[in-house]
Amino acid sequence: MLCLKLLHMNFETTVARPVEIEGIGLHHGAPVKLRIRPAPPATGIVFIRTDLENTRIPASWEYVERVSYATSLMHPKGIFISTTEHLMSVLYSMQIDNAFIELDNLELPILDGSGLPFVRLIEQAGRKESRRLRRYMRIVKEVKVEANGKSVSILPADRFQLRCRNVFNHPLVGEQNLQINITPASYAREIAPARTFGFEYELDQMRDMGLIRGASLENAVCFSRDSVVNPGGLRFSDECCRHKALDLIGDLALIGLQILGCVVAEKAGHAMHVALVNQIMSDPSLYEIVTFPRAKRALAS
Repeated sequence: MLCLKLLHMNFETTVARPVEIEGIGLHHGAPVKLRIRPAPPATGIVFIRTDLENTRIPASWEYVERVSYATSLMHPKGIFISTTEHLMSVLYSMQIDNAFIELDNLELPILDGSGLPFVRLIEQAGRKESRRLRRYMRIVKEVKVEANGKSVSILPADRFQLRCRNVFNHPLVGEQNLQINITPASYAREIAPARTFGFEYELDQMRDMGLIRGASLENAVCFSRDSVVNPGGLRFSDECCRHKALDLIGDLALIGLQILGCVVAEKAGHAMHVALVNQIMSDPSLYEIVTFPRAKRALAS
């Protein structure tokens, strides 16, 4: 029988008190202030552009607009929010179901390039449990998206698991593999500290595309042809693979429910992650929505 501690909480949670942080956006380079505040049960995660008439944009797969080098959301009025994946990854993994995320610019702050500052922010805010049972998406059939030697799939499982494999043509990266059961503790320890990364020989091309205007060695790992440029080196020998896992969780969080399933990613990126989410949400026969008593029976079976 599987230990039910893996679920940690039976009921939906929000943050106990408002917290805020500020920084610059990775791609647009613009300064931004971000505030996380409590939200009622059944709200989900909702972004609010305080600089644009407090326009609300739900953190949902239905609002995804761009998925190239980051995952961005768009309100029907054309109001944009960019680079949501790091914060969404943390909120999902730290089991915050409901929150209002206020920001006064178009892109979330990159901070140190990882999820760790957001984990600390959530710890500072504390958690408040509601009386509404948390709902889980229990995967009942395999779902898979693949193209050009890349793939991402999700299989039935009794907990939320990740298996990731990434391959980069660089002597300090190469092939990296990660397998992990995601809990708040394992995420904070093994995934959250992993930073976004890039390769020196690609930087000019990305800048020509209007990207990474806010990038620096303080918020990203940079690889030259044969070394790590950052003075402090890597936080993990497989930091690239761990950050890819962080991004993957952030994109899956747009489903809006905690997942019971095993996700297997093979060299996948944002576009493929979102394609998997779209495929799941387009076919209700692939999953069932369960609250804790039914999730408990599934876990114990």
